[in-house]
Amino acid sequence: MINIAQSESRRLSHQYVGTEQILLGLVSESSNASEILNAMGVNLENAQIEVEKIIGRGNKLTPIDIPFTSRAKQVLELSVAESQKLGHNYIGTEHLLLGILREGARSIGQGVAIKVLQNLRVDLVSLEQQLQAALS
Repeated sequence: MINIAQSESRRLSHQYVGTEQILLGLVSESSNASEILNAMGVNLENAQIEVEKIIGRGNKLTPIDIPFTSRAKQVLELSVAESQKLGHNYIGTEHLLLGILREGARSIGQGVAIKVLQNLRVDLVSLEQQLQAALS
């Protein structure tokens, strides 16, 4: 999934991996999280379009080692916390998507991933409930 996020960053000629690239990685990978997102109307194509509308394309070459934004790092940390809270010994795509939701709820302003989900008219409360049910 992280490799896909980095590929999305390269595709857009960005210098970083942000929450939006993590979301694109989640949508494109065959997983519980992508199935839940697909059922809510989110697919790779419409998510890519929304990401590009919000942040556009870069105009520089993407570095080989693409750094994570502070928001993306926070998503990863929150994913670990969600996994531990649920007593899991792994980080699954559901945990990562919960991390995106948690980061969006904690931050002043919102990460691009949350804006993409909102623009695609995803009910974030319902999304969280479905993720929690999938992890139970």
